[in-house]
Amino acid sequence: MDTEGVKRRMVCVKRSILCFALMVCLLDSACGQIRYSIPEELEHGAFVGNIAEDLGLDLNKLSARRFRIVSGTRRQYVEVNLENGVLFVNERLDREELCEQSSACSFHLQVVIESPLELYRVEVEILDVNDNSPSFPWTEFNLDISESALPGSRFPLESAQDLDVGSNSLRTYLLSVNEHFTLDIQTRSDGSKFAELVLQNPLDREQQSAHQMVLTAVDGGSPEKSGTAQIDITVLDANDNAPVFDQSFYRVRLAENAPKGAVVIKLNASDLDEGTNADISYSFSGHAPIKVRQLFSVDARTGEIKVKGLIDYEKARMHEIYIQAKDKGPSAVAVHCKVLVNVLDRNDNLPEVILTSVSTPVHEDAPPGTVIAVISVTDKDSGENGNVDCEIPNMIPFHLHSSFKNYYTLVTSDFLDRETVAEYNITITARDMGSPPLFTRKTIVVQVSDVNDNVPLFKQPAYTVYLTENNAPGASICSVTAHDPDYGQNAYLSYSIIEVDVQGMPASTYVSINSDNGNIYALRSFDHEQLKNFQITVQAQDAGLPPLISNVTVTIFILDQNDNAPVVVSPLSQNGTPPTEAVPRSVDAGYLVTKIRAVDADAGQNSRLFYQMLQATDPSLFSVALYTGEIRTIRQLVEKDPTRHRLVILVKDNGQLPLSATVSIILSVVDSLPESQPDSGDLSLIPHHSSNFSLYLIVSLGSNLNIRMSTESAGCTEASGNGALPQAYCYKMCLTPESSKSDFMFLKPCSPVSGNMEGTLSRPHQYDPDEYFCSLAPQYWTWGNRISGEFHFLSLFLLSTDLGLIMQLSSSMPIFIDCKMPLEDETNPNFTWTPKYTQPQSEAADYQHNVYIPGTTSGYSTLKLAPRGDLDVYNTFSTFGKKKKLVSKYEQPYDKEDGLISGGIFK
Repeated sequence: MDTEGVKRRMVCVKRSILCFALMVCLLDSACGQIRYSIPEELEHGAFVGNIAEDLGLDLNKLSARRFRIVSGTRRQYVEVNLENGVLFVNERLDREELCEQSSACSFHLQVVIESPLELYRVEVEILDVNDNSPSFPWTEFNLDISESALPGSRFPLESAQDLDVGSNSLRTYLLSVNEHFTLDIQTRSDGSKFAELVLQNPLDREQQSAHQMVLTAVDGGSPEKSGTAQIDITVLDANDNAPVFDQSFYRVRLAENAPKGAVVIKLNASDLDEGTNADISYSFSGHAPIKVRQLFSVDARTGEIKVKGLIDYEKARMHEIYIQAKDKGPSAVAVHCKVLVNVLDRNDNLPEVILTSVSTPVHEDAPPGTVIAVISVTDKDSGENGNVDCEIPNMIPFHLHSSFKNYYTLVTSDFLDRETVAEYNITITARDMGSPPLFTRKTIVVQVSDVNDNVPLFKQPAYTVYLTENNAPGASICSVTAHDPDYGQNAYLSYSIIEVDVQGMPASTYVSINSDNGNIYALRSFDHEQLKNFQITVQAQDAGLPPLISNVTVTIFILDQNDNAPVVVSPLSQNGTPPTEAVPRSVDAGYLVTKIRAVDADAGQNSRLFYQMLQATDPSLFSVALYTGEIRTIRQLVEKDPTRHRLVILVKDNGQLPLSATVSIILSVVDSLPESQPDSGDLSLIPHHSSNFSLYLIVSLGSNLNIRMSTESAGCTEASGNGALPQAYCYKMCLTPESSKSDFMFLKPCSPVSGNMEGTLSRPHQYDPDEYFCSLAPQYWTWGNRISGEFHFLSLFLLSTDLGLIMQLSSSMPIFIDCKMPLEDETNPNFTWTPKYTQPQSEAADYQHNVYIPGTTSGYSTLKLAPRGDLDVYNTFSTFGKKKKLVSKYEQPYDKEDGLISGGIFK
């Protein structure tokens, strides 16, 4: 045979088949399915069809729309060129490997196009090529034929196998020329051919005991192919009775997956001979297919056909078994029967879930209906066992939509929120309709990507910082922290300070902030006396697009340190010479000689002052009041006492590590004092040192305050605070007509209502005390002038050189005060401000507990005071005015009739 000629004819045949396949390519637009037919054995890159053109798609948008094909098989036999839309062979196709003996062979593809989502079903049919030659299981067959065989006797021959199908499969058999035998070609139910050797003329063993012939199997391909086998016939001596089957054809049903060893059928054949000629043996006949021999076995003695291999309905729904029975006598003749086995389907295949397209992560702001995945399901079973339904759990924002049979799309059914659920594990359950049903679960992990939809949140609605003055510049004073529930850059926060003015300077010159962690640092050393508190606004901004921000207020209070020593403002030395005070020789014990006045720029306990006698010419003669600085006589003067006394007074504050100052004063004992009564309305008559005290008082305590002067009968100077101070401090200095000294009264800090509060200590009879009530603030102290003809003071620390008393009463008593507010037109001095507040109730064992020290955080002083001395008898309210004595020029006369002190003694 000319091999090269055969090859050339094969190439021509392949090309003809290819052209024919392309011509019969169909496009069914109604059902969305394309069908191509191609021959097997095509090389890589062979043209299948222009799928883009057949679908009417724009070539320029194939890549943008993520055009792709998904094969239902595990191997990708074809692929698409996205540049020209051509579907080409990606892997060699062997129809016999793919579909075995099936007459029709094809596989399906799914075309997936996004934006918008489109699905197309493509069927590729594989056409057979005559690439396999018929072959016999053996190259030589041996037949024993009795010489007594009658003409017309038939002898089945081993069938040839051709893996090709259709016209390329086995077409016929040919027998070499001989004088005794012919061939009878028969067709099985599946269309395959088998041959039987037919005795045409009787055999004569004596003339010829053996015969040899060549059996040729020819297929129907073009060019045709063939295979040969040699038949060796041995002529046996006569055995004139052959076995006979009960019937020549049997039909049985066998369940799929029947266990190995299960009996399919038991055959029975009988022989009229006796002895070994009647002993029958069963076996497969010569034309039983190899596949049948692999699945079944025949018991040679009993004739039982048993299951040997795996019976799979999905591979073959029916099997034909050819059995022969032969006795053991000489010249035994074999007889044949056919057994048709119908396989019954069982639900033995799990559904298969295939993810053909998955889009993850998905933005949390993706609209409902966004496609997440395309899913296909298959089940190899048939009927109800092969019908599959898919489902996903409820209570998740996703939905399965069936596009067409066995294809689904997973889409969002609601808006997503990454901060609530950042990842979904969606379990897809594919369940068939068998009994019992089988199911498969497959999990898709869908991650939700973040969108900047949350503003930063500070841990506190506002921050308060307490910073001690004289801090080190650059030190961390506090930290603010915000949280952003977003993710990644959207949750990265940076901190900054919004510029505002603090005392005319940008806030950035006072503090700075670490943009990464929110730590706030002081850029300067703060001074409580200059700045008591200020506010800044911190902004937290995330790094999202667009960024989101939030603000928080930080209030910084500067706490006082004891960094200012007391300053003695009265009496003052003249050119380094200690001041001199005159003391009448005839004074009694308790006479007020003079009063030391000092101020401290600090606040709270740091500004609370105490007076102590350091040195004295005669310690038994004079004493200094611990809290007021009043110098009084301890006893009466006698002749032998010196006429000149030098006192050294220590003024010390109450701070931790207290600071102090000293003042020296000369006391000169005289026989009498010159009488001097300055005019009550003429401030020029006030002694010079008193004017200096006013000046020092205003400079020391009234810094940055609005000062107003009153020239009423009491002759008071007032200072009320506003501006940068967090609270208004009210100060009062009174110059009475009877005294050449000045009295200083430090009132509690108060919150200004409107304008600058201005108060004047007036004569009680000028206003009805039942009509007016004034308190500087609900949490602060009050003071008053008269109830039922007497003075009652509540929690008021009063420094008076004239009275020389610290006066207080129970906090439960009602208190009255005359207050005035400044007006644009100040011609009306009697404008009265009368807000009413409730005085805090508190019990104290001593008046010191009711004394308020400006700037302290506590409502009461915690200072432990020294025990009272003997002179305290002159400083109590109960003994006030009970003892007649010489009245000092520093003590105020009191008149019960008009509410002022007119003499030195209470009546």
